[in-house]
Amino acid sequence: MIQIVALPAFSDNYIWLLQDTAKRQCAVVDPGDAEPVVAWLQANPDWVLQDILITHHHHDHVGGVERLKQLTGARVSGPAHEQIPARDVALEDNAQVTALGLTFQVMAMPGHTLGHIAYFTEQTPTPVLFSGDTLFAAGCGRLFEGTPEQMHQSLERLAALPRDTEVYCAHEYTLSNLRFAKAVEPANPHVIQRFDEVTRLRAEDRITLPSTIALERLTNPFLRTTETSVKQKADEWKGHSNEGQAAVFAALRSWKDRF
Repeated sequence: MIQIVALPAFSDNYIWLLQDTAKRQCAVVDPGDAEPVVAWLQANPDWVLQDILITHHHHDHVGGVERLKQLTGARVSGPAHEQIPARDVALEDNAQVTALGLTFQVMAMPGHTLGHIAYFTEQTPTPVLFSGDTLFAAGCGRLFEGTPEQMHQSLERLAALPRDTEVYCAHEYTLSNLRFAKAVEPANPHVIQRFDEVTRLRAEDRITLPSTIALERLTNPFLRTTETSVKQKADEWKGHSNEGQAAVFAALRSWKDRF
């Protein structure tokens, strides 16, 4: 049985810890800070860190990699087309990588960064996606390196995954993302309900993840560019008609950047 828990880091990052409870082996995704992982390992001295999975090169995702590698000897897997510290395995699009007995499909996700990847597996009771900074709960990452067309294509690829896929993204941005989603679709009952639920969770300092692909398709404006009401709001923001889904996405992203 694989369990997944969040190790909070910095102000709003999550390092995902995968635990094989039978073998006392674990893996982590995007350890931007070594300290939360080291603290967990010290509190659980009979556990062994076997794998470190990286989605992209930003420091808040890789800052703890070298120390963890030195302390544990864990294998580091990450995108082939980015500079990842201490990387042992360079992963291309559609490659497979195994961690804790689970085989993950590697999906290229250009947009936030050009070499960004995501990890997807169906070898769990419910499919699991580690989306890094591409797909957030009710939002998506900023475009630091890629184009709107690339990011839109990446998100469409994720939206096509099984609806029950659990989405483990890397930041606690859900409430602010839903504020934007309400501005885009003020009459969407799913957005309103989710906003109320997440507001309660955050008031209790509780995590809002994982999400699901089904929930994202109902409430995430960046996955809803075919909706007439979403296009109308994007057109209002830009002051002209946005032709095509990628253009609608680009308008939404520029609006969110200033929201």
